[in-house]
Amino acid sequence: MPVVGLLDQRSPDELADRLRGFRQGLKDSDFVEGQNVAIDYRWAQNKEDRLPELAADLVRRRVAVIAATGGIGPTLAAKAATTTIPVVFIVSDDPVRLGLVASLARPGGNLTGINFFNVELTAKRLELLRELVPATTRVAVLINPANTENTESTLREVEAAARAMGLQIQVLNASTSREIDAAFATIVRERPDALFVGNDAFFNARRVQLALLAGRHGVPAILSDREYAEAGGLMTYGSNIVDVYRQVGVYAGRILKGAKPADLPVVQSTKFELVINAQTARMLGLTVPPTLLATADEVIE
Repeated sequence: MPVVGLLDQRSPDELADRLRGFRQGLKDSDFVEGQNVAIDYRWAQNKEDRLPELAADLVRRRVAVIAATGGIGPTLAAKAATTTIPVVFIVSDDPVRLGLVASLARPGGNLTGINFFNVELTAKRLELLRELVPATTRVAVLINPANTENTESTLREVEAAARAMGLQIQVLNASTSREIDAAFATIVRERPDALFVGNDAFFNARRVQLALLAGRHGVPAILSDREYAEAGGLMTYGSNIVDVYRQVGVYAGRILKGAKPADLPVVQSTKFELVINAQTARMLGLTVPPTLLATADEVIE
């Protein structure tokens, strides 16, 4: 039975829907876990420094393919661990610029995967935030400095978009739960009109904390992953992440059937979703414009 290694920097209880998507993608390629394929999971439990050893462990296990999910960290760890075992990645930034592949159409090495466009959607998120909160002029931007590549891209995009929209931004850093608390203490003191949270696996893992703090302190906030709105957050806009994981499963299955990652083009997301938590909007004293309600993919009541 072939073995697929799945490497992620989070913990499995945070990713139930995404894992179902991944297994569905394998099934779409005629592989069912426990019947004709095994999945060997490696979880870093939000400790990024564990990723290199976990990746090396999968290489020692001689898995047939590694699915590196949860951002650039697992992908770079897998890339450093092997030049021969195929790696299917998920990244939100340009994989060519990151040095992962030679080109989108012809990756050329042992890596291919999914580019899910979260960085490029930064301007759209700011526009949605101001549409919901029209008086917005000052926006706090929360980023994770430990995720260097993603942070640089996010700041570049958000600064350009804010200039174009005439918004002032204040950058706040957080790489731990305590630092998120400290960032909200600054938000309470400075009173920005809204909060933009950068796309980051750590922030997704802390979505309940972010939703609770934003609600407690009356801060309208937008994130990329729909799980934030499901956890009580105000609004999310980004790629359909469950479908992204499904596509990773499809590619892993195709590789198990003999396809070479060098010949599998990098897939770019085409499904995006806007999710609004109407109950949270009411709690914050916000009236969601009918145009925004009409364009939302889901409104949580």
